[in-house]
Amino acid sequence: MSGNKNISIKDVAKKANVSTATVSHVINGTRFVSEETKRKVHQAMDDLNFRINAVARSLRSRKSHVIAFLAPILASETSNYFFMSVAAGIQSVLKANQYHLVLSDSHEEESFEADEIRMLGSQMIDGLIMAPSSMEVDYERLFGDYPVIYLDRVPNNCKRDSVVVDNKMVSLEAVKTLIGKGHTRIAYISGPNTLTTTKERYEGYLEALSEAGIEKDQALVCMGEVSLNSGYKMAETLMKQGPTAIFVADNVMAMGVMSYLQEKKIAVPDQIAVVAYDEFQWTRITSPPLSVIEQPSFELGVKAAKVMLERIDNEDAPLQEHRLTAHLIVRQSS
Repeated sequence: MSGNKNISIKDVAKKANVSTATVSHVINGTRFVSEETKRKVHQAMDDLNFRINAVARSLRSRKSHVIAFLAPILASETSNYFFMSVAAGIQSVLKANQYHLVLSDSHEEESFEADEIRMLGSQMIDGLIMAPSSMEVDYERLFGDYPVIYLDRVPNNCKRDSVVVDNKMVSLEAVKTLIGKGHTRIAYISGPNTLTTTKERYEGYLEALSEAGIEKDQALVCMGEVSLNSGYKMAETLMKQGPTAIFVADNVMAMGVMSYLQEKKIAVPDQIAVVAYDEFQWTRITSPPLSVIEQPSFELGVKAAKVMLERIDNEDAPLQEHRLTAHLIVRQSS
């Protein structure tokens, strides 16, 4: 859906009941504007389908050579390491091609993310690489006149190039490895099923059980808030169900699970086997070292940046989905 070219900042100001200067400050981030006023202006922009880039397009006689990367970088999370490694991959390609990288944080919150996309659009970027915070959002209405690459996750009805990890296949392999060692009561822990990554990991888990003729036991499945504390509590709940193995589809939650097992002196892998997502330094120093799925984070960034530069050179090329392979590293915990 393209913006109405005849809608001006004056129309937005009138609808939001603020001055044109305030609308300009909201769009450009040039002065502090209260959250309440920002919301009113953004609502008016949405209602009128006003696109910042309808204005920016006329100014775009030359490239800015700036690519933005919008990702959820939560201060409390070790998953930052994953997205910072992705950013390093993006940067390595952009630098070699005389482009600059701007890093932006969505807080994994839809409203915050929408504000960031609008703000980045007003900065005359040449392209946006993003890890969306939800499958459900209609992102197309937020984007301006620049190419977008989805990275790691994609929304429903994806209309852009994407660079993702083959989460389902590697999760299937991880759970099959546990089944191969005689486990039939395998618990599953993950964040909410609102991202394509989580959805695919769960599908891999279910498919492995199904292939082995193991009935899914809902009591062994826990999904919820992504945090260390949440992982700890889920491990506590699940251990009452008598599993012999746990597959944790999130690295932060895995820390909570290991913390619970070590505190309660539950022997790994003798009493419970564990396989988790993501390779970090801490996974090597747990007792015993943790079996993990290692994602190609740096390579994801490299690929996304290359796809972006190709898309800038050829706007009309067919859309592509690129799936990178993750690797299961088997250590003593499984």
